Amino acid sequence: MIVADIAKLTLREKLQLMEAIWEDLRGRVDDMGVPKEHRRILDDRRARIDSGEAKVLDWDQVKHSLGRA
Repeated sequence: MIVADIAKLTLREKLQLMEAIWEDLRGRVDDMGVPKEHRRILDDRRARIDSGEAKVLDWDQVKHSLGRA
């Protein structure tokens, strides 16, 4: 797929493609050499979620909340 092919996609198709790319990247994060500071931030966020101090919203929840604040 090249940029010209992507330009022809509908907005919905582009968003689906982006979601697929992010899902693929999420599975490869450990292979990407994340800087120590970034890893610390991620570990802190996971700890907050595990303790119940924070919660994870799925993408659909986030999309529907945009522009409503």
